[in-house]
Amino acid sequence: MILIKHELKQGWKSLVVWTVSIVFFIIVCVFLYPEMKGEMEDMNEIFSSMGAFSAAFGMDRLNFGTLIGFYSTECGNILGLGGAFFASLIAVSSLAKEEKEHTAEFLFAHPVSRKKVLTEKLASVIIQLLLLNVTVFLLSIGSIALIGEEILWKEICLLHLAYFLIQIELAGICFGISAFLRGSGLGIGLGIATIMYFLNIIANISDQVNFLKYITPFGYANGADIVENGSLDTGMIWIGMSFAVIGVLTAYWKYNRKDI
Repeated sequence: MILIKHELKQGWKSLVVWTVSIVFFIIVCVFLYPEMKGEMEDMNEIFSSMGAFSAAFGMDRLNFGTLIGFYSTECGNILGLGGAFFASLIAVSSLAKEEKEHTAEFLFAHPVSRKKVLTEKLASVIIQLLLLNVTVFLLSIGSIALIGEEILWKEICLLHLAYFLIQIELAGICFGISAFLRGSGLGIGLGIATIMYFLNIIANISDQVNFLKYITPFGYANGADIVENGSLDTGMIWIGMSFAVIGVLTAYWKYNRKDI
């Protein structure tokens, strides 16, 4: 528990900055919706008929004149990308920073096993992701209530759950990568999140590479699919969580054998 508290204390500024930034942009989008509602109804046909661009973001199947259509696209991209970046950054630096900052010698001079260090660091990553997502969810719901729109609880909860699972998957993968690093892995973390995001866009554009949806976590967080089906694709989620588990197990395997 001491290490968890230390990690949370060390990372609280980053958590606050990312949470405030994501919440700010989501609330701005929600508050803009009432003024844009009439215009979006007129432009919905235009957005849905832009060919590959519409398909890339699911705009060909969403009604921008409705709050859920607007929210799943605009706010979904903010939380999807912002949350993915944050999860990747904190996970990929979790283990590597001990060697980069030369604190590993001090840490392992104490009667603490590497397994315990790994477990508590992983727990701190998950706690930070939970804090970010709970805060974003509550304030997003609050902003929708303030503009007087009906809250579609099922769809919004599914959307936020999907984005949280994206973060868990990317965090698991990056946690595994972190065990192999001796320096900063921030570029690697951002790169992985960005690649996964664009893989989903490519998969949406072309049916020939639809299999990419089973590689990227953004595949099961497609707002159009969630709104249309009223559910998440459990098959994709199981695959994604398998990647996360493999990443975590790899971290335990590598770090326990690593020469520090």
